[in-house]
Amino acid sequence: MTLSEKDSQYLWHPYTQHKTSQTPIVISRGEGALLWDENNKVYIDAIASWWVNPFGHSNKFIADSIYKQLTTLEHVLFGGFTHEPAIKVAEKLMEILPKNQEKIFFSDNGSTAVEVAIKVALQYFFNKNEKRTKIIAFENAFHGDTFAAMAASGISFYTQAFQGMFIDVVRIPVPVKGKEQISFDALKNAIQNHNCAGFIFEPLVQGAAGMVMYEPEALAKLIRICKENQVLTIADEVMTGFGKTGKTFAMDYVSEEADMICLSKALTGGTIPMAITTFTKDIFDAFFDDDINKALFHGHTFTANPTGCAAALASIDLLQTSEMQQNIKRINASHLDFQKKIENHSKVITARTLGVIFAVEIKSDSEESYYGSMRTKLYNFFIENGVILRPVGNIVYILPPYIITDDQLQEVYKTIEEAIEMV
Repeated sequence: MTLSEKDSQYLWHPYTQHKTSQTPIVISRGEGALLWDENNKVYIDAIASWWVNPFGHSNKFIADSIYKQLTTLEHVLFGGFTHEPAIKVAEKLMEILPKNQEKIFFSDNGSTAVEVAIKVALQYFFNKNEKRTKIIAFENAFHGDTFAAMAASGISFYTQAFQGMFIDVVRIPVPVKGKEQISFDALKNAIQNHNCAGFIFEPLVQGAAGMVMYEPEALAKLIRICKENQVLTIADEVMTGFGKTGKTFAMDYVSEEADMICLSKALTGGTIPMAITTFTKDIFDAFFDDDINKALFHGHTFTANPTGCAAALASIDLLQTSEMQQNIKRINASHLDFQKKIENHSKVITARTLGVIFAVEIKSDSEESYYGSMRTKLYNFFIENGVILRPVGNIVYILPPYIITDDQLQEVYKTIEEAIEMV
């Protein structure tokens, strides 16, 4: 029995309708921005394997750090115990996070980082004997697949089977160019008419919505409105964090600071699952009490896993090197050149770039669904041509590892241009 046949017999893949989907490609190894399948066909990983792998596959620096930690202390429970790698991660993050962040809470993926933040927002007011039960979120948001994260997400086909089971969420429009005031007014109306505990947002870029981008000034205004009304703000930096937007965090562009920040994906360089939610001291103090019932009763088996912490420390060290910072600038400059080349194409609606993120929206004769026919045709074309890209409907985006070469980037651009002509 081949590996593909064994996969079909035993495995259930994410976001997959197994009755109609193609057989998954068996990947045997990776190096840098490249992956090889079992038949030795090579692919350019142009989306950093779902945005987690900015420093390339099989990164020796991170691997060595993990190995060293594994031979010292692989794991220890974090309830009642602590360890140096977790403390070092906290110290390192405090150096690079917005200055109002003072406490960090470990979990194990982006969805759980969001879950923690939403639970904290709701319990914050419960601990203060104030009833606030609703969360504000953007339309077409995506924050993960656990229940509170699903509730905050606005992509309906992901969540329609669970309607009526969620916490209450009030949705407002994204403040894209020309629609900022509509968003501001909607937020004010939501706060005025609902008992809202928090506002969660993907700062500057909505990833799963198709890399929808909006301006820092608009986000700053929304945060100010929340502050004026004592509504807690949650920046979901799971996708945008650790250099994706050109700065360490997307919130580094914004003049206002969020109360909570959710981190994962690139945190460990695509090696070991780990997530972190960070908080202001004011939020932590609402749980700091003689009453045991005011504690945050939330935890995960692998909370603050020492090996994951070692991977995170190595990843942050790599991010801060001059070489990696120059790579981010190089990719951004290359994206901007490609944007100028492609944005006036007769089959292109719009193209946009921020940091290492590039997106192009392709014209379609009909309204394209998330997993519609154009998306399938584009995806298959990219795979056939050795480029891993996962279009969102008629939107093709690039979010590559920072170590991708110029030649590899040009090959990705060339394949996208051919795909545009093909459709």
